[in-house]
Amino acid sequence: MTTTETANPSTSGLPAGRWVIEPAHSEIGFTVRHLGLSRIRGQFRTFSASIEATDRLDDAVVEATIDLSSVDTNNEQRDGHLMSSDFFNVDTDPTMTFRSTAIAVGPNDSEGTITGELTIAGTTRTVELDTEFNGVAIDAYGATRAGFSATTTLSRKDFGIDFNIPLDAGGVLIGDKITVELEIQLIPAQD
Repeated sequence: MTTTETANPSTSGLPAGRWVIEPAHSEIGFTVRHLGLSRIRGQFRTFSASIEATDRLDDAVVEATIDLSSVDTNNEQRDGHLMSSDFFNVDTDPTMTFRSTAIAVGPNDSEGTITGELTIAGTTRTVELDTEFNGVAIDAYGATRAGFSATTTLSRKDFGIDFNIPLDAGGVLIGDKITVELEIQLIPAQD
């Protein structure tokens, strides 16, 4: 949190209207096991998202697009491999997209599940994001902001991304399960 933001967000709900992602204060990251020994972390640097909110948070519609060529694992060679036809195949399918189909709000209105259709490399699957609504705040410049955190676990194989190398001692080079973590800050759309 920077000094220009308030420290006391309200969790009374997301005001109705169209909200868009504020990229400077948002992050889409992921982890995957390497050799079964450690987690490799990465993130996507370029993405957009919007929420069409109504008076009820569970009626909102979430849409997101991620530029797969913006993948960053802090290793240029690995990032190039991830963009190849072994993984994302960005020459054919340059973006990953998500559109919500249902939002279930928990009893305290700050936790819930966003269910939606995720498309990667031409394959669409239903995924669930465990989501926390972090509230709404007014920053020092008078701008309204809203925050969400979300996590999910995906199987690469479910999206047809099954490249791997078997190891002599057993196991494989790259784990199938990908943990995705989102920290999202939204601002009201200016259109």
